[in-house]
Amino acid sequence: MLLSVLQANAAVLDVEANLRTLDDAAGQAAKAGADLLLTPELFPVGYAPLRLRSELDPANLPAIRAQLADIARRNGIALVYSLPSVAGSESGASAPGRDWHISATLIDATGAELLNYAKVHLFGGEERQAFVAAAEPPAVVTFKGVRTALLICYDIEFPEAARAAAARGAELLLVPTALSAGFDAVPQVLIRARALESQLNVAYANHCGIEDAYTFGGGSVVAGPDGALLAAGSDGPELLFAQVRMEAVRAAREEVPYLRERRAELYREWEGRLGKDAAAGKTSGA
Repeated sequence: MLLSVLQANAAVLDVEANLRTLDDAAGQAAKAGADLLLTPELFPVGYAPLRLRSELDPANLPAIRAQLADIARRNGIALVYSLPSVAGSESGASAPGRDWHISATLIDATGAELLNYAKVHLFGGEERQAFVAAAEPPAVVTFKGVRTALLICYDIEFPEAARAAAARGAELLLVPTALSAGFDAVPQVLIRARALESQLNVAYANHCGIEDAYTFGGGSVVAGPDGALLAAGSDGPELLFAQVRMEAVRAAREEVPYLRERRAELYREWEGRLGKDAAAGKTSGA
């Protein structure tokens, strides 16, 4: 499968400008033969959590989703996008006072929704003020013969989240992100480690430039199941491409069977002991 990854600068709350950027990237990616375009976290509306919460009318979200579906149809390419969603309603229907999630959606080249995911790990005070953390694990769907799952930004920094997707059969993990400049170790080291330890392909799409009070460092990456770097972005706007091969996933899992040889019940026992030891005042060396 040929993946395309958009790294770009969004304009906060200028939906039409952001959709033009996304439409142009979708056209370029489709002409290059890509099967799917992955875009950054909250890209259609820009990344500014408190402004989104105070200025974005959730009644407009279904229309934005419809425009994104039209972009996929016209360009003949599948798309992963990220938007706010009203908790309990992925359609984003208007509901004043309701909690909001940060969500990601996979649609196919006809605009049909295949997969939705809501962010479990919120990062920083502004996200926690504007949104609520979800609790559902990443679901997995088969797309173009590939078992595919979604995470969002900070989620991938927790090994448990990637492992939850892999344990459910994921071979490809698509991650919209909004990573501020100065955290280069995340794309350069951590994403590759996640791909290696859970033996899957991980694609990570970041913003670049300044949006509201945030400066983004780019650095989008695609990593293979052996931790190899398949594509890497610089700090400016660009469209990345990477060929991901599922036979590499299966070969890696056969050679070193991390998933089969996990001892999940033992790990749960260890976690249980932590609480008991803390209550008893024991230290790790006790």
